[in-house]
Amino acid sequence: MLRLTDIKLPLDHAESALAEAIVARLRINADELTHYTIARRSYDARKRGAIALTYSVDVQTPREAEILGRLQHGASTTDADDGAAHWKIMPTPDTGYRFVARARHPVPLRPIVIGMGPCGLFAALVLAQMGFRPIVLERGKEVRERTKDTWGLWRKKILDPESNVQFGEGGAGTFSDGKLYSQISDRHHHGRKVLTEFVAAGAPEEILYVSKPHIGTFRLVSMVEHMRATIESLGGEIRFSQRVDDLLVDTDAAGERHVRGVMLADGTQLRADHVVLAPGHSARDTFAMLHARGVYLEAKPFSIGFRIEHPQSLIDQARFGSQAGHPLLGAADYKLVHHCRNGRSVYSFCMCPGGTVVAAASEPGHVVTNGMSQYSRNERNANAAIVCGVTPHDYAPYGRLENGDVDPLAGIELQRHWEALAFDLGGGDYTAPGQLVGDFLANQASTRFGAVQPSYTPGVRPGSLATALPRYAIDAIREALPAFDKQLHGFAMHDALLTGVETRTSSSLRITRGEDGQSLNTRGLFPAGEGAGYAGGILSAGVDGIRMAEAVARSLVAAGLAGAA
Repeated sequence: MLRLTDIKLPLDHAESALAEAIVARLRINADELTHYTIARRSYDARKRGAIALTYSVDVQTPREAEILGRLQHGASTTDADDGAAHWKIMPTPDTGYRFVARARHPVPLRPIVIGMGPCGLFAALVLAQMGFRPIVLERGKEVRERTKDTWGLWRKKILDPESNVQFGEGGAGTFSDGKLYSQISDRHHHGRKVLTEFVAAGAPEEILYVSKPHIGTFRLVSMVEHMRATIESLGGEIRFSQRVDDLLVDTDAAGERHVRGVMLADGTQLRADHVVLAPGHSARDTFAMLHARGVYLEAKPFSIGFRIEHPQSLIDQARFGSQAGHPLLGAADYKLVHHCRNGRSVYSFCMCPGGTVVAAASEPGHVVTNGMSQYSRNERNANAAIVCGVTPHDYAPYGRLENGDVDPLAGIELQRHWEALAFDLGGGDYTAPGQLVGDFLANQASTRFGAVQPSYTPGVRPGSLATALPRYAIDAIREALPAFDKQLHGFAMHDALLTGVETRTSSSLRITRGEDGQSLNTRGLFPAGEGAGYAGGILSAGVDGIRMAEAVARSLVAAGLAGAA
């Protein structure tokens, strides 16, 4: 198989144009193009009046050997006036697993997976596909019951601390835009495995090739259910409303710590020597338990800020010009960054075209925002987080250890402080505080909303956000918004709306692991995903779950071989 990249075609090209471009690039006859599949399709919108589509394709032709021979002898796959060659040999990624562990190495203690967000879901799926029959412990409810509880907060201002946007089957990714792209290094094609399994579970096949694939919340719900059924059909077991309150840890004669199981909230103990810990970035009680248990944690940077909303039509026009609204382009997105005079960086995060701002609190008396889109992305507003980076130095005042290091839980206390303040600013009933961008820049309170009506439910209370974040973050965001307007005309429009606060961009700590995937000081514990500080988004979390499943499998098989010897 050959992969050709950087094939550029007009936005409204004929259906036959791609095959013709492949034939021309390879200098073969049309009947010698046996088959091709689109590996990726993206667009270049830098010239708004002439937006082009760019394809990467996997090609099969009986002349592959000849073409490769030409390449080895320095010949080009292109005509002289076609520019540099763009090619590579690309094997089809193997998204399956060739061995079944139980066939040769029975596992006396089944591995446990804690958490059923994207990371835990894929860890469990791959362990099940390899024959290890994992037990999955999810503190929240199954996805449809969880959806009802989430709507309870959005519509009735009733928060269930164990079943909400953060906790439950599917994790925080279920109530999101369903973005499936990442910038992680992925030489083993784990990302392809994630996408392939999603398609098998009901996602549109286009996610395998479009440059910025997304699914949307409604589709994710049924897909998660399908994947649950697959895990169970392969011998896995999934237990909902099962919060893990403690780890069972032994220390051997050499002083090395080993996981021996978990204890649930009802006091039940489950024995296991291999535990994948994928709790998500909001499992604050779990982090406190790990810290008390002596599991190695370290503080890490994260970001805080606001959600911003604009008319989606404004973003489309700013990005696509006269070609805004073209069906192949869809709703426009953006990615912005500004380096401020005070040394901070402000950037857009989790941009949701044609979406809504959602209530994402998981603790009573706190307000947290997030963004969500459906597959159609056809809501009136575009929204994104506009956030400023914070470091352990910033949240050191919230907690230090006896040796002077920053307490790894201190970042959580910073988050809690500003979330509780947002709750008070909104009126104390999960209404969020909001302010027009024009008023925010002028440092005056808003009294009403204008052209951009807030999408956040339970509701937004107009006022001032000047005290809703640390001073350094307010100053940085005020500097960044006019700078973003120069990159995307209209971004700092007076009636654009800021809603506070966004504090859960990523985990504030890392459950550090070694090259073998295991905790630095607790053998058998495999920290994974966003909560452990190793992912950021659905795709990267799923990839990390696969990696940790493979790490568990290597450990299990090695233990089996050692026992056999």
